[in-house]
Amino acid sequence: MLRLCEAAGLNGADSAGYARTLLSVLGPVGERPLDLPPPERSFLSDDHTPVEFSLSFTADAEPTLRVLLEPGYGADSLVQNGRTGLRVVRDLARRWGFDTTRLDELEDLFFPPDPEGPLALWCALELLPGGVPKVKVYLNPAASGRERAAATVREALHRLGHRQAFASLPEGDRHLFFALDLGEWEEPRVKVYLAHHDLSAPEAAGLSRVPGPSRAADPSRAADGPDRTTGSGAVAESAAPADPAAEVRRFFGMAAGHDTDAGAFAAGDGPDPRLGRRPVQSCHAFTETGTGRPSGFTLYVPVRDYAPHDGEALDRAVAVLGRHGMDPAPLVRSLAAVTSRRLHEGVGLIAYLGLAHQQGRPARVTAYISSEAYRVKPPVTAPPVRIGTVG
Repeated sequence: MLRLCEAAGLNGADSAGYARTLLSVLGPVGERPLDLPPPERSFLSDDHTPVEFSLSFTADAEPTLRVLLEPGYGADSLVQNGRTGLRVVRDLARRWGFDTTRLDELEDLFFPPDPEGPLALWCALELLPGGVPKVKVYLNPAASGRERAAATVREALHRLGHRQAFASLPEGDRHLFFALDLGEWEEPRVKVYLAHHDLSAPEAAGLSRVPGPSRAADPSRAADGPDRTTGSGAVAESAAPADPAAEVRRFFGMAAGHDTDAGAFAAGDGPDPRLGRRPVQSCHAFTETGTGRPSGFTLYVPVRDYAPHDGEALDRAVAVLGRHGMDPAPLVRSLAAVTSRRLHEGVGLIAYLGLAHQQGRPARVTAYISSEAYRVKPPVTAPPVRIGTVG
């Protein structure tokens, strides 16, 4: 955590404060020796570490470091896990002065007496200069059973004033998470995450329900002349403005490692990969209650399941960042801060790549970084992606 804060440009006082927060949120598990096995099989990461880091990039700005935590990790039961998570979030609210009313209104939905599913509550912190982060919570729609997950999401949206939002969601294989922004957000979001098995690029491009093309989705929006270069020397392409669906399709191909002919892929010519291992995820963010339409859309590709090793995963991340005019140097520094191993010796350090489009805002790319506290997944030798022509 301290090394990542330094790599992200946070000062020493902020870094130390955030490291203390991480340990306090984790409680006794934060002091558990790492030569012991994980106390439980956390769904948060592949090796069951209850911590995941991420860097969120926008063009012409420093990336934001974020950390996702499971406060109730190591509890005796899922019930206790959830109770601990709620207590920790409310303690943070008192410490930093934010309101938990929206979370309180949903407690009976997501924390039933006999909960099911792989999680109860996760908490994410966006680590900002000044020592006060932005806070998000992630809840389990299947807490009362997977068969009730859709009804739980619908009811939660309704209680928070988004009465038409559920009808705007695309089809998905299951509801993964229900998330809330808490505290000082310019536009607090309610977010619904869906899993999509065996997805193709054209299908991914059709998932967004954000109205209309926008300049925010155009990676060349600031390129009024020749191609720009980022601080690391990566070239940001200055092609003709693209609509969000085309950009999602292109991102899907780059992250999956099958954007070998960029023009043909973006135009829909030739075969498309279907990602048939770990499912792709989509996130639909709601900020206003009048129309029921989402204002934000994010696609997450689990790159570690479709790359042979982390060297290849990093290459894909660098290409995506360069495509959007973002400097990949902070990501390279951050990987070195997390591990001393050579990237080709494992796969999973970069877990996901995400592309977000939010109305009125520039495109955002996020790289999710695993702690690998308990295990390094070995590299794969066989091609991990099943290719099939979509027709």
